[in-house]
Amino acid sequence: MCGITGFIDTRSGHRVQELEKIALKMGEAISYRGPDAAQAWADAEHGIAFAHRRLSIIDLSHAGNQPMESHCGRYMMVYNGEVYNAEDLRQELDAKEPKQYQGHSDSEVILEGVATWGFRATIEKLIGMFTIVIWDRKAKTLSIVRDRLGIKPLYWGLQDGRLYFASEMKAIYAHPKWHGEKNRDALAAFLRHNYVPGPYTVFDSIHKLQPGHILEIDGALKNSPKLYPYWSLENVIRNGHATPYQGSDEDLVNQLEELLSDAVKRRMVADVPLGAFLSGGIDSSTVVALMQKQSDRPIKTFSIGFNEEGYNEAKHAAVVAKHLGTEHTELYVSPEEARDVIPKLAHMYDEPFADSSQIPTYLVSAMTKEHVTVALSGDGGDELFAGYNRYFQSLKIGGTISRLPMFARRGASGLIKSFSPGFWDGVFNLVPKSKRPPQAGDKMHKLATVLCEDEDGFYRRLISHWMNPEEIIPGSTEPKGIIWDEKVKELAPDFVERMRYLDICTYLPDDILTKVDRASMAVSLEARVPILDHRVAEFAWTLPTNRLIKNGVGKWPLRQVLYRHVPQEIIDRPKMGFGVPIDSWLRGPLKEWAEDLLNPAMIKKHGILTPDPIWQKWQEHLSGERNWQYYLWDILMLQAWCEEYQN
Repeated sequence: MCGITGFIDTRSGHRVQELEKIALKMGEAISYRGPDAAQAWADAEHGIAFAHRRLSIIDLSHAGNQPMESHCGRYMMVYNGEVYNAEDLRQELDAKEPKQYQGHSDSEVILEGVATWGFRATIEKLIGMFTIVIWDRKAKTLSIVRDRLGIKPLYWGLQDGRLYFASEMKAIYAHPKWHGEKNRDALAAFLRHNYVPGPYTVFDSIHKLQPGHILEIDGALKNSPKLYPYWSLENVIRNGHATPYQGSDEDLVNQLEELLSDAVKRRMVADVPLGAFLSGGIDSSTVVALMQKQSDRPIKTFSIGFNEEGYNEAKHAAVVAKHLGTEHTELYVSPEEARDVIPKLAHMYDEPFADSSQIPTYLVSAMTKEHVTVALSGDGGDELFAGYNRYFQSLKIGGTISRLPMFARRGASGLIKSFSPGFWDGVFNLVPKSKRPPQAGDKMHKLATVLCEDEDGFYRRLISHWMNPEEIIPGSTEPKGIIWDEKVKELAPDFVERMRYLDICTYLPDDILTKVDRASMAVSLEARVPILDHRVAEFAWTLPTNRLIKNGVGKWPLRQVLYRHVPQEIIDRPKMGFGVPIDSWLRGPLKEWAEDLLNPAMIKKHGILTPDPIWQKWQEHLSGERNWQYYLWDILMLQAWCEEYQN
C-alpha cells in the first residue's frame, strides 16, 4: 500500500532534478501513506514526473521500490494497492517467456504483464485493489486505472495546461502552480449525501477517477483525455439476470464459502504482521472465521468499544473472538479520546466528509497499527448481500405504502408529523428494548416524509440529509447523478436490487471505502477487503433478492457461511451502526466548538452557506426538540474544512 502522485507540465522547461523535487514535495504531503521509502522519477523532455511513497508489505527490499521501470525500458509506473494473484500471473508470464525478476513484488508482475499482454488485458487479469499509473515512452501516453469497486482512490485534473494526479488531493494542493476554485454544485451534493459524490470533488479542476475506469492521456496534452470502463457493474447485473444461480441452497452456500475462502486466503499473504478488524457483526465475523480456519496460529483481531449505550460493539466482538480462538485486543475509548480526533478530520479527508463513523474508524485503525501493518475488514457485505435495514424494510413498508391511496398516505404523513419526535420516542419506550429501534422519533418523522413518494423517491429520501441543498448554498445547482437516472429501473426492475446497485455506485466508494482508506492510511495501516473481491461481487449478482433476503432478514447466504463456524445465537442480534453519540455530544462537550462554527458570523465568513436555516436547526437540536445531528455534522465538517484549507 502506498501513496502516488505526479504531473505533466509540457511547458515548464524544468530540468529532471527540478521536476523530481516538485514531485517529492507533492509526495511528502501524503507521506503517512508510505513512510518506508520516498522516490521520484522525471522525464524533462516531456515535463512528466512521478513520486511514490511506499508502505512496504510484499518484498520489503529495495527491489520493490517505485517508480519502477519495466525490463524492456518502455514503461514507467507508480502504483498504489495490492494484487493478490501476482504469483499466478508470474507463472503465466514465465510459461510464455521466463524472466529475471529483481524481487518478488507484485509491482514487477504488473509491469511485465503490461509489456507482454498490453495495459487493458493485464488490468482485466488482476485480482485486488489498485490505482496504477503508467507512462508509455513509445506511445507517449499516460494511462491511469482504478480498481473495479473503488477500494483505492485516484484524483486527477487538468488546469492551465498541466495534468495532476494523486492518491489524495492534498498532494495536488502541494504543486506550486495549482490553484483551486470551489465547486458550489458539488458542495450542494455533499449536503445531500454527507460526502462529495464522484466524479466531482470540492474543486472544479479536480475529479475522482470512477471505479472500474481507465483514463488515457496524450502526453503532449493536446487531445482530450479518454475515459472508459474496463469493468462494468451494469454488465455484471445483466449477466446475472441472464444466468441466475440455479443451484440448491446448500450448493449456493458451498460455492460462496469457497469463493470467500479463496478471497480471504489471498489477502492473508504479507511480509509484515497481519490481523483483522472485528466488530462482532456478520461481515467482519465471517472474514475472521475464514481467516482462522486457514491459519495455524491465532489470528490477531481488534475492536474498540464505547461506554455509551447503543454504540458499543466490543462486547459482541469479544464473544466471537473467544469462540474462534483469536488473539483479541480491544480498547474502550473515552469520549475525550474520541473527540480529540475531530480536529484531525478536515486534514485527513481533504474535502468535506461527514460520515461521523470516521471517528471510530480512525480510532480502531490507530489501535490496530500498534500491533500489525495489515488488517482485513468486512466492508462490502451489506451492499453485495442486502444487509442494510432499508433493503428489507422496503419490502415490508414499501409494499404496504404502495397499496395505500395517495390521500391516505398524505393523511398518515400529516398525523405522524403532528407529534414531535420526543412524543414518538415516548411511545416506543413501551416496546421491549430488544425490539426498539434507536432514535425512533426521528425515524417516524423520516417515515412521514417518504409516505408520499414512489419507490425511487423513497430511496432518495432515505439516503438524503439536506433535501433541498440548493437553498442552503445560494448559486448552486445540485448535479443530478445516478440516483435520479430513470434508466436504472430498466437495468434493475427489482427495487432492492436497484438500491444495492445505487449504493455500490455511490455510497460504497465515496463514503465507506473513502472513510476506511483515509482513516487507515492516516496511521500507515493497510486495510484489505476480501468481500469486495470482484469474483465475489459477480457471484452475488447472480442471486435474486429472494435468495438474499429471507423472512425479513438480509444477507442470508453470508449468514449461512458464518453459521458453519460461529453459533447462530452468538451472531443474531439487531444491526448496530459503527458510530459515536454525536447527537448528545453536540448538546454537551462539543457545544462550544460547534457553536463557533455554526454561528451566522462564521457561516458568512466563508461565503458558502445561508446561515438562518442552519442556526434554526442548531437551536432545535440544543433544545432537544429535534435530533439534527447528521444535518449539523455536514455543516460542521464543511466549516472545519474551510477553516483548514480556505483561511
